[in-house]
Amino acid sequence: MHKPYLEAIANLGFSLHSCSRWLNSALFTSCNPDAAGILESLNFVKEVSLVKRPVVKSSYHDKLDTRYEEASLFDYDNPVMMLNGRSLHNSGFDGSGVTIAVLDGGYFNADIISSLSNLRQTNRIKGTYDFVRKSENVFSYHNHGTAVLSVLAGDTPGFIRGSAPGASYWLFRTEDTSTEFPAEEDYWAAAAEFADSAGCDIISTSLGYSTFDDPGMDYKYTDMDGKTTFISRAAEIAASKGILVVASAGNERNKPWVRIVAPSDGKNVISAGAVDASNVISSFSSAGPSSDNRVKPDNVAQGVGVIVQVNEKSFSSASGTSFSCPVLSGMCACILQAVPDASPRDIINALHSCGDRAENPASLYGYGLPDVRAVVDTLQKRLVFYKDNEVTIAPNPFSDRTLIVFREDPLTLDIEVFSVTGTKIFSKSFRDYAGRAWSLDESIIRNQGIYLIRISTSKSISVHRIVKLPGR
Repeated sequence: MHKPYLEAIANLGFSLHSCSRWLNSALFTSCNPDAAGILESLNFVKEVSLVKRPVVKSSYHDKLDTRYEEASLFDYDNPVMMLNGRSLHNSGFDGSGVTIAVLDGGYFNADIISSLSNLRQTNRIKGTYDFVRKSENVFSYHNHGTAVLSVLAGDTPGFIRGSAPGASYWLFRTEDTSTEFPAEEDYWAAAAEFADSAGCDIISTSLGYSTFDDPGMDYKYTDMDGKTTFISRAAEIAASKGILVVASAGNERNKPWVRIVAPSDGKNVISAGAVDASNVISSFSSAGPSSDNRVKPDNVAQGVGVIVQVNEKSFSSASGTSFSCPVLSGMCACILQAVPDASPRDIINALHSCGDRAENPASLYGYGLPDVRAVVDTLQKRLVFYKDNEVTIAPNPFSDRTLIVFREDPLTLDIEVFSVTGTKIFSKSFRDYAGRAWSLDESIIRNQGIYLIRISTSKSISVHRIVKLPGR
């Protein structure tokens, strides 16, 4: 954001809450009833939207209020087993080396409960921030995020074993559970940008938006097209930066809304539906497709009777796509550990193709329950990353340009550059190429981010991950 613009608005009596470089927007607060008109009069302001208003008493009950029931621990690890995830864990793929950003409504007790003690003792909570109250304390409000985190990282033998117990975590609070307004999408976008700057590999968010305390702010089903809502646009940008985004499909099928919620409608967002322990779709799991007729949800996982921990004394079971989401996102961390060169789009495509309904995806199950071992096998066969000495790329990361250096004259040379979502942005072929180097510069890759470059010569084919930094 252009700092002088922000300062000019602040000088008019507005308080800056957050801003988004990705979406070129800023969230300000004001008690002035003429605030919208004042902002609209500024020549550098394109659009003004009211995203929150004072509420004496919310018409909503606590949106994230979850019913925790007495747990039967007989099949405590069934959610992971249903995805063949224990096969990955037994092979040493438990999410180690992968960083997950959890965006939720609060992490009350997450700093003391026993199932997260190993996570804390090994310093794998990398940081915290409350984007609602603008504080680093996320442990004083709500336990929904605590339950979600226990599904991801919980590790108490015989009681709970998370989907990614070896991963590292950033904990972000973006949901104001006392009210429901679009401002929470701004908080979410700010957290997603922070996650990108912190080097997070995955965003796991058990939140979703469709209707609000002010009915005039409600979305319509036609808005669930992956490119209309503020939060879905932010999620798509996160995906373009190389972050795998996993979101709850929503718990709306037995409510008037019925359909999936944002940001799970995103094209490059994994929308997680919920089944029970027998792989039967739950009564609450939101229905697809997206309003532009893409298959949604993408995949399903167990979201009924999932073992969680939210207090020190006991374990409970909970239901909702809030809990199928971390089962899937944690498994994605294990997949990424096993196949670190896989892009978000690679993983999404493999989850689709390895789902038990891949041949006939449906509006409730999507592509179905994925076999994550098959996902890893598929990716390892599909992504051949040669580690020979034929080609080197340096510097990498780079700001302005990088050199592709060949050990010998390549004779023939084909270069293709792809975004992490799989879009080809450049290709060029050379015959009788006699040079030992080729320069890749800002004329080819303008925007910062992660890219894949496939280099084919007469001697080898190699695929490399390159990182473009901001220009100097």
